[in-house]
Amino acid sequence: MVRPARSRADLKTFVDFPYRHYRGDPLWAPPLRRDVAILLSRIRNPFFQHAEAEYFVARRPDGTPVGRIAAIRNEAHERAHPEDAGRVGFFGFFESVREQAVADALLGAAADWLRTRGYRTMRGPMNFSINDDCGLLVEGFDTPPVLMMPHNPPWYRELLERAGCGKAMDLLAYQGSGRTVPARLQEAARTLAERYHFTLRPLDMKRFWSEVELIKGLYNEAWESNWGFVPMTEAEMHHLARSLKPVVVPDLVVFAYRGERLVGFAIALPDFNTALRTNRSGRLFPFGLVRILWNQRRITRARVLTLGVLREFRRTGVDALLYEWIWRHGNAHGYDWCESSWILETNAAMRNGVERLGFTPYKTYRVYDRPL
Repeated sequence: MVRPARSRADLKTFVDFPYRHYRGDPLWAPPLRRDVAILLSRIRNPFFQHAEAEYFVARRPDGTPVGRIAAIRNEAHERAHPEDAGRVGFFGFFESVREQAVADALLGAAADWLRTRGYRTMRGPMNFSINDDCGLLVEGFDTPPVLMMPHNPPWYRELLERAGCGKAMDLLAYQGSGRTVPARLQEAARTLAERYHFTLRPLDMKRFWSEVELIKGLYNEAWESNWGFVPMTEAEMHHLARSLKPVVVPDLVVFAYRGERLVGFAIALPDFNTALRTNRSGRLFPFGLVRILWNQRRITRARVLTLGVLREFRRTGVDALLYEWIWRHGNAHGYDWCESSWILETNAAMRNGVERLGFTPYKTYRVYDRPL
C-alpha cells in the first residue's frame, strides 16, 4: 500500500527509511538527518520557490515501511527546456526492498501524480533536480560513493527497468590518484599560462559571498547548453553555498582569468563521506559529532564537484590548468585520490580532457525515462 507522506509521522518514516534499509551496507554514507530534513522542507529549501513535490511511503499491511519515492514538478526545468514544458516530470528519493511489486507500486504512485498534472514522461531519479544528487548507480558497486553522489544496491536497476523505465542518459564518474602532479601536466600548465596569459587564484574566504556570485554567473553561463541543465537561482546557489561552506578548502576552489576577465573556475571538496560513513545513525548527538570530527582528520579523498569554462575558451586547455592547480594544492593538503564527477556520457570534450590527465571512468549513474 502506497500513500502520500503528509503527516509529521509519515515524513519521519520517509526520512528514516534509508537508515534502516542500508544498515548492513558499509559503503553507504548516512547523510545527517538535519540536512535531509532541510532538503525536504517546502519552507526551507528554495527549490520549492519554483517547484512542488509529493512524497510517498510504501507499507506492508502490518504498517512496516518497505519503500519511498517522490514525484516532482520543476517549473525551472520547463523554463530552461521549453520543449519539455508540460511533458517531463520527475521522480526521486527512490528506495525499495527487493520486491518488484513494491517498486511497481511506488513508481506507479509517482506516475499517477505526474499524469494528473498533464505530464507524458517521468524522468529520474533526481533528488530533486539535476543540480542535486541524481542518477541511479548501475556500474561501480565495489567502492563507496563520494560526497553528494548517490549509492544504491545493484538490483535497483532491475526494479526500475522491469517497471518500464528506459535509459535517458548516463552520467560518468572518473577517478585519479597520485601524491605528486605528473610532470607532463605541470609542464602543460606552465605552457598554457604563458601562451594565453591565464592567471589563477584561490577562493577568498573573506569575500565568500561575492565569490559565490562570481560562481553563480559563470556556472549558469558555462552549462546552459548541457543536456538537462537547469540554472540555479540566487536563493538556491546561496542555500548550497551555505551548506558547503563548513567543508570548503579555499585552495581547492580556483578561478581562472585572462586579464581581468573570469573565464573559468573549478570546485573540489574533501570527500566528507569518509567521516559521515562512521556515523551510522545520521544524528549529531550524543556521539555523532565526535565521530565525524575525529574521522574528518583522516580524509585523503576529494571530489571535483564542478568545473566550468566559457565556451570561447574551451579549446585553450584552461581545464587542464584548473586540474593541475587542484591536484597540486590537494596534494599539499594531504589528498592523494580524487573523483571528477559527474560528466555526461555525450560530453566528449570533457571526457577526453580528464582521460588525458590519467583519470579513468569507474562508476556509471543512469537517468531513466518512463512514458506515462
